Amino acid sequence: MSLYRSFATSDHWLAVTVRRFRRAVLNFSVPAPRVIARPVLLVFIGVRQLWYTLYRVFVCEPLFKAYCRSYGRNLHTGVFIHWVQGKGDIVLGDNVIVDGKCNFSFAVRYSPNPTLRVGNNSGIGHGCIFTIGKEISIGNHCRLAPFVTIFDSPGHPLDPDLRRAGAPANVEDVRPVKIGDNVWIGSGAVIFPGVTIGENSVVGSGAYVMSDVPANTVVAGNPARKVMSLQPKAPAVVAV
Repeated sequence: MSLYRSFATSDHWLAVTVRRFRRAVLNFSVPAPRVIARPVLLVFIGVRQLWYTLYRVFVCEPLFKAYCRSYGRNLHTGVFIHWVQGKGDIVLGDNVIVDGKCNFSFAVRYSPNPTLRVGNNSGIGHGCIFTIGKEISIGNHCRLAPFVTIFDSPGHPLDPDLRRAGAPANVEDVRPVKIGDNVWIGSGAVIFPGVTIGENSVVGSGAYVMSDVPANTVVAGNPARKVMSLQPKAPAVVAV
């Protein structure tokens, strides 16, 4: 460190030369004529797309399907292998996307078959975390943005003495989570045990949802509070 500091602060010609040479190396760049760089870029993109498509189709998706108890048509993942801990049931409907790399943790202490259910045409973004002690159910046409956390078990007891002793969470504190159809949950939102979110509702980014959300409602904040109501449009009448 003393030698490094000496070269960094000295005005000696050798130290100045070394610093100039280092800056020249760090700032070195070469021109990229479009007539050469563009074809190279297109080849790189094509090879990359082919590689990740093959990896997704023949590695990531088959491994995730092997974790599932059942899944419908057109189940797709991203180019990561999802992290699944413990034994439980993953039940997925048709046209489900579980993108990126998500974390699924099951705790059989509270139920013989802790279950995650996802309905048809729903999408789960990268980095979502699910902790399932009993059941988490997600309806049809739902959208979960990246880094959403949903858990039906707090993991540890509230009682300080029990927590210090390493005891598990109380059974009464493990409560299923239910998310209705057509719900949109923003990035970084956290859904707590026992919460029910009604159909068509929206949860803002970063919201901490600790109580039920009625249907057709937008909530945001920590803790989440009602921001506005949504008025679903009546279905159009088609003349016959």
